[in-house]
Amino acid sequence: MLQIRELDFNYSNYSKKAIIYSDSDYTAKAAVLYFHGGGLLYGDKTDLPDYHIERLTSSGYTVISYDYPLSPSAKLPLIMEDVCASINHYIENSTEYVQSSIPYFLWGRSAGAYLCLIAAAHGRLTAPPKGILSYYGYGFLCNNWFHTPSKFYSSLPKVDSSCLSAVPNEIHTTGKLDTHYSVYVYARQNGCWKDLIYDGREKFFLLDYSLRTCDKLPCPLFCAHSMGDTDVPYEEFLELCAKYNAQRYIASCSTHDFDRDTNAPATRSLLDSSITFLNKILS
Repeated sequence: MLQIRELDFNYSNYSKKAIIYSDSDYTAKAAVLYFHGGGLLYGDKTDLPDYHIERLTSSGYTVISYDYPLSPSAKLPLIMEDVCASINHYIENSTEYVQSSIPYFLWGRSAGAYLCLIAAAHGRLTAPPKGILSYYGYGFLCNNWFHTPSKFYSSLPKVDSSCLSAVPNEIHTTGKLDTHYSVYVYARQNGCWKDLIYDGREKFFLLDYSLRTCDKLPCPLFCAHSMGDTDVPYEEFLELCAKYNAQRYIASCSTHDFDRDTNAPATRSLLDSSITFLNKILS
């Protein structure tokens, strides 16, 4: 039976929450720490489809979903500090989440996968994960795509800069679609996405918040991507896989978050492959 509970803990000057999903019919063999997508500009920790949760928990994994502060009110240094604090909180207080000490994996979708990769790559964790699941993630390995106008988003109705006024100035961790998604569209239409998530010189962005200077991850990597991804170029996926010898899952469609259609064969196969990857590492 699926069990859902929340865990409250404090970080810096604001409180944080994690959602813990587990199945009481199975003994947990590992925890999967999940971070949501949304280009660092929108989304929240409740975005996981029920199908994903059911498949993982019924396979013996406890899924722990975290929030993190969103841009533009929070920039990458604070976001990464917060994400690493969440992961380290699990490492150092695992029995608050699960009944006994068990290994952990990182899992992210889109921007969440990016955060997991950077956290692991730059050695900010007190213990490395057993592996990483990257669903349409990225490491800013390829040039231009993240700070030039997106062809796909430029084809959508133009979004005005006034959309930024709907976003709170104070630190917040939930970005609703009706208030925050337009900011992401605006950012991608105008090629100013990086400017909304990071203050500083390009040199230091690439040094500290990309994977370009990291030749090795501390654990195996599983990467999933669609061939016609509208947000993250397929070339970025290929670079990521080649750099870290990742296990690949490729969907032949033109959707970024292709697994949101939980009835699609590609989604079912993706979860099968993900669980096989996790099981193999633990065996």
